[in-house]
Amino acid sequence: MRKFLICILLPLALMGCAGKQVWAPDEMVARMAYREPGPSTLTLMTMISNRSGGGAHTSLMINASQRVIWDPAGSFAHSQIPERNDVIYGVNPEVYQTYKGAHARETFHVVTQEIVVSPEVAEKAFALARTLGPVGSSQCTMSTSNLLSQLEGFENIGSHLFPKKLMEEFAKLPGVKEGSLFEDDAGDKATAFGAAKNVELKTVN
Repeated sequence: MRKFLICILLPLALMGCAGKQVWAPDEMVARMAYREPGPSTLTLMTMISNRSGGGAHTSLMINASQRVIWDPAGSFAHSQIPERNDVIYGVNPEVYQTYKGAHARETFHVVTQEIVVSPEVAEKAFALARTLGPVGSSQCTMSTSNLLSQLEGFENIGSHLFPKKLMEEFAKLPGVKEGSLFEDDAGDKATAFGAAKNVELKTVN
């Protein structure tokens, strides 16, 4: 019974898992479209508590025909960054740093795990992300693991409810490159996201 209650109640406390419906206009999505040069990649991002070491939120950056961030049930928002139902478009280097910086603060750090994939796999991930949102509250990790498990080479990733468990499974994939971002901003999430909203962004062509 105790284990059952933990499985039900713990996800409710996870940072950044609040469902929403957002649909940026066509003009904004087209204007901000960006692809990072180089190979097609998937980058799993996991927000980890600096106090408990537990996972708090999961998102996935997809470098396909465009580079986007699948941010299921996420609370990141910026007036200059287009989003459509949990898919953040226009993820140029500045937007990427703004996204990570909004999550990394005194109480949380961001772990990134990048893996090179075929263009076909990246494009399928992009297509799936566009059809899956908006995701309901506390389903960030479940929806991401389900997306990944539909991709060639990721079939054994499994279905996971907890961010850190998915991070650990992703780390087992061959060729994963891992990094971490620590910042010492105030521990309040609203403060961190408010600072991100005040950042002036430039479109990178």
